Amino acid sequence: IRLGVRYLEKAVFNLDYGQLKLVFHALEERKQVIENAPHLCHALPCMTPCFNWFEVVYYWMGLKMYDLVAGRHILHLSRYYSVQESIELFPTLARNGKDKSLRGTVVYYDGQMNDSRLNVGLACSAALAGAAVLNHAEVVSFLKDEGSERIIGAKIRDNLSGQEFETYAEVVVNAAGPFCDSVRKMANKDAQSMICPSSGVHVVLPDYYSPEGMGLIVPKTKDGRVVFMLPWLGRTVAGTTDSNTSITALPEPHEDEIQFILDAICDYLNVKVRRTDVLSAWSGIRPLAMDPTAKNTESISRDHVVCEDFPGLVTITGGKWTTYRRIIFSMAEDAVNAAIKSGKLSPRNECITGNLRLVGGDGWESSSFTVLAQQYVRMKKTHGGKVVPGVMDTASAKHLSHAYGTLAERVATIAQNETLGKRLAHGYPYLEAEVAYCARNEYCESAIDFIARRSRLAFLDTDAAGRALPRIIEILAKEHNWDRSRQKQEMQKAREFLETFKSSKNAQFHDGKHK
Repeated sequence: IRLGVRYLEKAVFNLDYGQLKLVFHALEERKQVIENAPHLCHALPCMTPCFNWFEVVYYWMGLKMYDLVAGRHILHLSRYYSVQESIELFPTLARNGKDKSLRGTVVYYDGQMNDSRLNVGLACSAALAGAAVLNHAEVVSFLKDEGSERIIGAKIRDNLSGQEFETYAEVVVNAAGPFCDSVRKMANKDAQSMICPSSGVHVVLPDYYSPEGMGLIVPKTKDGRVVFMLPWLGRTVAGTTDSNTSITALPEPHEDEIQFILDAICDYLNVKVRRTDVLSAWSGIRPLAMDPTAKNTESISRDHVVCEDFPGLVTITGGKWTTYRRIIFSMAEDAVNAAIKSGKLSPRNECITGNLRLVGGDGWESSSFTVLAQQYVRMKKTHGGKVVPGVMDTASAKHLSHAYGTLAERVATIAQNETLGKRLAHGYPYLEAEVAYCARNEYCESAIDFIARRSRLAFLDTDAAGRALPRIIEILAKEHNWDRSRQKQEMQKAREFLETFKSSKNAQFHDGKHK
């Protein structure tokens, strides 16, 4: 979500070629990702409010430069809208702020993706291509050649069973995100840190904060940061912060960071922005490649770094989600090329991922959901044990189609044939059948896996995720043969995980759309 506008501005005014290169790469890759995963990615118009005529000209010219840099990879041309047109497009946008009046808006088009589903799609596509995929596994130590000291493999712990085993490879690639330094220090305890961790906090608000098909980007807040508010999976996501942080497995947002975001968007809306409207709030860690001379994280480029500072161990860090593949200067491709060079490997073909559809994307069309709506029903079991049919409504059909692509019919079949057609949480389209499908086909091994990494329910609404947990665990227990002890452990871990979303202070929101 949200691609490169701030970086383009910095590139121009600071004459920073690194930032400009990052923007160019991301824009080129953006359209490719949308084509490779059309069910998970789409274009989203984003509106920038202008409160004087200088801002109108400044942002219009800046976004025209953005269009120019995008070139043939442009999604749609940016354009100016009058005050009245802007209010019609974004009804909650304030006409008047503090000592300022709206003069119009400039709208440009960016890309938006379902990041959890895209991540799972990458893993499943790799598995179909022949990769051995293993999750819930941890590198304990490296195996080294006794003569040359080159890394030739790793000892790995299966965190589900506790078993440890050794595996060998010509080259090991360290792509551990913010944890890549700890992996490097397994090879060399004196390795200099490469990561400058940055905290990014986001909050989720009810859908009435923003219209379904339009985002809001505020390029300059009180302290010069960018703040955005975007429609996301039926709700509104707002963010973000950019501050130094420590590396932890479960980062938590600070209350002052949540309030900063709410205060920032409040200045631009005619809606009363309340803390009690926050459905979920979370903090993520950006693994920025550190420049030793940089004073703060915002001046560090989001471009990636690939290096081999220990024989046999190639490390890739930095970069952005949206440039994970990039045909020429890719993160993944650069890492693979470095591994080929390190291991003196002989690949049989050139990189093929430029036009490789992810699983579920091949043959998918935006109208595919109609097949689900017309040909399937959601069989549900009542509290009394009676099985009753339920309609595969448009909301459910669209959700399944966009989340699973052409594989959505498999999920719909489970909902129909195995009496798993109920929704997991009121107000959300997630079905019981999805839990079973993900356990069987998408490496879903825990309750947290489902609420956070197969769906985004925890990130959308912590209260709804908490209410769905008993049923999710019940279905997973049946799929994986869990005993009562394991079920209790799953509930405890999931509750602790949801507490990091500030759930005790978050809202309970019901829109009444789904039953």
